[in-house]
Formats: sequence, structure tokens, C-alpha cells
Amino acid sequence: MAELHPFDAAVALQPQPDGSFAGATHPAWANMVGPFGGITAAQALSAVLRHPQRLGEPVAMTVNFAAAVADGPFTVLARPARTNRSTQHWTVEIQQQGQAVLTGTVFTALRRETWGDARETPMPEVPAPEALQPPPGRGRVEWIHRYELRFAEGGYPTAWDGRDSGASRTRLWMRDAPPRPLDFASLAALCDVFFPRIWLRRASFVPLGTVTLTIYFHADAALLAATGTGWLLGQARAQAFHNGYFDHSAQLWNQAGQLLATTQQVVYYKE
Repeated sequence: MAELHPFDAAVALQPQPDGSFAGATHPAWANMVGPFGGITAAQALSAVLRHPQRLGEPVAMTVNFAAAVADGPFTVLARPARTNRSTQHWTVEIQQQGQAVLTGTVFTALRRETWGDARETPMPEVPAPEALQPPPGRGRVEWIHRYELRFAEGGYPTAWDGRDSGASRTRLWMRDAPPRPLDFASLAALCDVFFPRIWLRRASFVPLGTVTLTIYFHADAALLAATGTGWLLGQARAQAFHNGYFDHSAQLWNQAGQLLATTQQVVYYKE
């Protein structure tokens, strides 16, 4: 019997008689405090994807990290707040010991064939992933080993000396390790792979945590299936750092240059 992929093991939710889903954190996705935020977002989305009342495919989601997720079991509550002819609005919540640790919304829809143009945001020209070397050494957290990463620009600082680099842009190739066919849940997790922009600007491990994460899915299931286990190119940059919070915006393309997702997040930091 084939061993379950670490991602599938982490998002394996069990439906409960009351309509909720039972899940648990997974040690393969451990972060500095609790699990990697991307896997928690994927678990929230998975509850909607597995729900028997779901209509259509994900178009957008927002998750708010209300508290650090503790290692151990959790409950996911997913509820269709409004269902229309071709769209559906969901509320989702992850609870531990009866308290919310994540709140969020998911928007799903039946996509219809229309005119479209993805050239508004062309993929940047960078070396192919095979021409780039993986980052040296092991990361400080376990979840980073769940991905293959190849930085074309804006990699980890070579010296954590507090020097301001003057730039916050990163461009990197990424994919699951071991490779796994792309789907909506794994794409959601990949949207959070970028390390915090303030670390790139300041080369200093300031304490921080993501507060809210929004993802817009520009791909449908057929495009994700066509992307398969291929590399994705991600680009991220901050837009402002101010009084304890900064944001970043990011885009993810497949190797064919098709834009799969765009994402925004706001991060709390302190000094």
C-alpha cells in the first residue's frame, strides 16, 4: 500500500455526525509556533471542498489567524451561508477547545466559458528551475522540507546582520516535495510559501505572524490538472511596512506562463 503523501495526510479530515470535520496538526508541517499557516489554510479549504453541499469550485478565500494553532486535534466548521444559482458563499472556522483559532470565508462558483485574457500579469523571465540550485542547508522549521525551492531573486539573506537590503521582491520556483499533482488545497498552501518580506528587507529575525491571508484562484480544476506536478513560479513583494504591520502581494504561474493564483496577506511584527 502506497504511503500517503505528507500533504494528503495533513488535510485528511473526518466528517462528524453534526456536520463538522475532525482534523489534527501534522508534525511534518511544524513551524516556529504551531503549524505552517499555509497548511492550516488548506485544511480550512478542504472542509469546503469535502462538504456534500458544495457548489462549484473555489474562486476566492480569506482566512484570519485568530490565535496560534496548538499541536493536536481541531474541529473545522464549514457552512454555506448563501447559495445562488451558480455561486456559493461559505463561512469557515477552525476551533480548538471550543475557541476559534481561525475564521474565514470561501467563495465558490460554477465557472462558465467566457472571453478571457491572462496577459495582464505576464510571468517574469527567470532562469529555469533546473538551472538554479536549492537553498543551502536545512531550514529552521520542518515544513520548509515539504517543498522544493529554487530562488531566482530575493532568496534568504546571506547574513542576518540587520542590514536593510532596500528591496522586498522574491522570485522563486516551487513545488511539493515529493512532487504531487496540484489541486486547490495544495495551491492554497503554496500561496503562503514566501518567507516574511521584513526578513528580506531587514535581515533580522523579528517576531511576527500572519494575521489575514486572501487567495484568488484564477485557475479551474482542469488547468490545475494540466499543471500536474510541474514547477510553479512565485513572485512576492511588500507594499508597506508601518507601525507593526506589513503586507505582501504575490502571484503564482505554472511553467506554461498561466497565472494560477494571486494572493495578499497582512503580517504583524514587533521589535
